[in-house]
Amino acid sequence: MAAYVVVHARKKNDGKYDEYAAVAGPSILANGGEIVVRGPAKVLAGESEHPMMVIAKFPNKEDAEKWYNSSEYQAIIPTREEAMDAVFFLGGD
Repeated sequence: MAAYVVVHARKKNDGKYDEYAAVAGPSILANGGEIVVRGPAKVLAGESEHPMMVIAKFPNKEDAEKWYNSSEYQAIIPTREEAMDAVFFLGGD
């Protein structure tokens, strides 16, 4: 069954964000995922300091975790930390 990585984010540095996105997006595709949503998010209930959302779909949780734990993605986490504040969620069966 499909699994989804949902990211709520707030940019801190546009240049670093572009650098991060240039690697993160292709790494998702290279690991069997697809980007379903990327852009502004609207809070319907509650509160959030994260005005952006990304949703990536993977065939299953194992593939999603394989992507997140891949050496390619792990190598860009320091850039991500400079680029944005983010919360990552993994959902699906």
